[in-house]
Amino acid sequence: MQTQLADFIRDTPEGREADAILRKCVHCGFCTATCPTYQVLGDDLDSPRGRIYLMKRALEGAPVSEKTRLHLDRCLTCRACETTCPSGVRYGRLVDIGRAYVEKHTQRTPWDRLRRAVLSFGLPRTALFAAALRVGQLAGMAPATRPSGAWPAPRHGRRMLVLRGCVQPALAPSINAAAARVLDRIGVSLLEVPGAGCCGGIRFHLNEQEAGRDDMRALVDAWWPMVAGREIEAIVMTASGCGVTVKEYGHLLELDPNYRGKAERVSQLTVDLCEVIRPEDLPQGGKLGRIAFHSPCTLQHGQQLRGKIEALLTRVGYELVPVRDAHLCCGSAGTYSLLQPQIAGELRARRLAALEEGAPQAIATANIGCLMHLQQPTATPVRHWIELVDAALA
Repeated sequence: MQTQLADFIRDTPEGREADAILRKCVHCGFCTATCPTYQVLGDDLDSPRGRIYLMKRALEGAPVSEKTRLHLDRCLTCRACETTCPSGVRYGRLVDIGRAYVEKHTQRTPWDRLRRAVLSFGLPRTALFAAALRVGQLAGMAPATRPSGAWPAPRHGRRMLVLRGCVQPALAPSINAAAARVLDRIGVSLLEVPGAGCCGGIRFHLNEQEAGRDDMRALVDAWWPMVAGREIEAIVMTASGCGVTVKEYGHLLELDPNYRGKAERVSQLTVDLCEVIRPEDLPQGGKLGRIAFHSPCTLQHGQQLRGKIEALLTRVGYELVPVRDAHLCCGSAGTYSLLQPQIAGELRARRLAALEEGAPQAIATANIGCLMHLQQPTATPVRHWIELVDAALA
């Protein structure tokens, strides 16, 4: 694709990166086949190809409008298009650049600004979110929190950090505790650092990108004493949405001379939990039940991790049922389900229909957002996969 970026961005780091990405796109349209919003809405401007055209025109100096922003807002950033693209277009990074520019040159309604401000302020603050969740639970408007169970005391030479996260400690403390128990069985002690909360993804993807980077810097600072002291061999992610963000810290903070090196080191150490546990680490299990696995977009498209969790579930004795269109998004996508509820609801209905076709006894996933989003309308239990592995081993 030919480009003629405007003077205001051409020679900036963002401009050079956007130009390189845009020039790779040949507008073949392969991405439309796997784009969830295009499948729901049928509008080419709600496909990666259409959004790339809108961003190209904006960065070339064409006027932008609320309509431009709407089509970018509707993108789930699921990155299924990156998996499909034969030209290697890094759409996820391009849409970050495009959204930041369009956000600065358009005006949101007071209601839209208010709800985004509430999400930006409340979700990354674990204590505040936990208090709000408790009020919702007392009023019968929020699900009960499953007890976490015991967390093994550190006793192994192999030590790894785990991200606490922002909403997961309140919604499902059982996930990290289950991870700690399973890793303890294979000779790894899992450690949490107090204050190591939000990865920065929430505010960054609400187009408060610099505020999101502040959250990233705070997390790097919380972990750095143990990282610098070489006290741990890896940083484990139990939420794939956080994992895809932290793995990109080196890129997201590369223009900050004070954090560039630290961020790159943190990214190098970061692994998804399924990258730590091998099937041979676990005992062969008997028949435990039928499971449908929903692979989050941040796992299969963002981190390009496929088949690892399925192998672990099968190893401990679960039967995995086939899932149609397993590459598609469930509609959670961070705060997307709250800001675009109609599209998110349609995507969830389609995903649940596919997941429940094989009559599973439970649905497994790898991200807290997908878990809560899918659980809401279905009676089929939705669990993090490590909880199912922990139950099998117990």
